[in-house]
This record gives sequence, C-alpha cells and structure tokens, in this order.
Amino acid sequence: MSKHTFEEKLNIVSQVKNGRPILRISRECHIREGMILEWVRKYDRYGEQGLQKQPRINATPEVKEELVKLVIEKHISLPEVVLQYGVSTTALERWVKTVRLEGYPSLHLQKKRERSSKSMGRPKKREPETELEKLQAENARLRAENALLKKVKALVEEREARERMSGQKPSKN
Repeated sequence: MSKHTFEEKLNIVSQVKNGRPILRISRECHIREGMILEWVRKYDRYGEQGLQKQPRINATPEVKEELVKLVIEKHISLPEVVLQYGVSTTALERWVKTVRLEGYPSLHLQKKRERSSKSMGRPKKREPETELEKLQAENARLRAENALLKKVKALVEEREARERMSGQKPSKN
C-alpha cells in the first residue's frame, strides 16, 4: 500500500533536483530521508515510471537467496538491490538478517501464518451443562458484579471526599 501519491513523490523529487536539502524536505513533509533518497534514485534510474506503484515480485526462496547473496557475498549495497529488483527494503533487510543468523536454508522454510485460536482473545462461551456448572457460573457472575459495585462505591466516595476538601457540595448523581 502506497502512502504517498505519484504527484507527491514527483513534487518532492523535483524539489530535491532543484537544490532543496533533503533534510529540510524530510522534516517539512514528515517523510524519512531514506524514503526520499529511494524516490530520487528510482527517478534517476527509471524516470517518472520509477515513482509509480510497482507490482509485487513473487519472492520464492530461490529469489530470496539470490538477492541475499548479492548483498552478502557480492557486497552490492542494499539500496542498489532494492532499486534494481523492486523488492521491499524491509523484506530484504529481514532476509539478510535471517541468513546471517540462521544460514541460507532458513529462507526455504515455510512459515505458517495461522493464528492459534488460543491466542485470539477469550474462548467462546459454552452453556453450563450440569447443575453444579450452572451454580458455579452464577457464583462467578455474582462475584464479578459484587466487585464492580465495590469499585463504583469506592470511586463515588473518593469523588465526594475530593469535593468536600475543595469546599463544593457533593452532587446527587
């Protein structure tokens, strides 16, 4: 998802080309300097087409490995690989870091993107089946209700105490 329109990018690149300091533009527009530099590089290499939204590449493990080898083994700079192959800077940085920590085979492991149902909030409610479960559920509900009422009472008393200290009459709410 592109946060900045083609027109915004072109305007910023033209300001840089006209001699305005990138740092000043960065601060005024609230855009990272690195992002502006990337836009200028793309403009220099591909013209206005370089500022258009590009289709995502299919990053197979083989593609990832090849791009990481360019950075690690052939010492081609990260921005150059990003510019040349149209891959995300963040993704390439993550792949390089993974290879440096775990080796090339780690790029070939398929990571599951599923979320376990256990980590997704409260479990679904189920109806109590036995009389004992019904009584335990009612007991838990009454305890929670009692605790809530105690907290509300404490807050009301605290507010009334503050109002007495400040010389105001307590409200009847």
